[in-house]
Amino acid sequence: MSLSETAILINLLTLSCLVVTWFINRNKARQALVMAWRSFMKILPSILMVVVLIGLILGLATPERLSAWLNARSGWTGLLVTGLAGTILHIPSIIAFPLTGTLLKAGVAVGIIATFVTTLTMIGVVTLPLEIRELGKRFALLRNGLSFVAALLIGWLMGMIL
Repeated sequence: MSLSETAILINLLTLSCLVVTWFINRNKARQALVMAWRSFMKILPSILMVVVLIGLILGLATPERLSAWLNARSGWTGLLVTGLAGTILHIPSIIAFPLTGTLLKAGVAVGIIATFVTTLTMIGVVTLPLEIRELGKRFALLRNGLSFVAALLIGWLMGMIL
């Protein structure tokens, strides 16, 4: 099954569930739609930012340049650069995975993509102040530092294996 067929199937299943819910309890269905709309509006700026970011990256750095800069031969430098980018950027996973698919098609090495996704999901400079406040400075910094080292190792291993 292709990616577009899967997306169509998921959307049809979701729409079917909404229709069934609508007939069972219209008030709850309306509440769910309002909640979904609010959630969508909250993540819309992030989605638009990522779309613009992808456009800029692919516009300024052609797929040939990306694959030349971030290929398997870029070694630890490529891993560090993408690890730092993943640490700084605040991109939800649901958007990060299609982005990494685009990078993979552009010829970026698997290990580098693995490092990027791992740092995106495990480390957050944006959320660090909250983490420090809730968990303490020492723990938050230690967790983020060890996660960064783990992400580099994961990327390196994925590059070696794949």
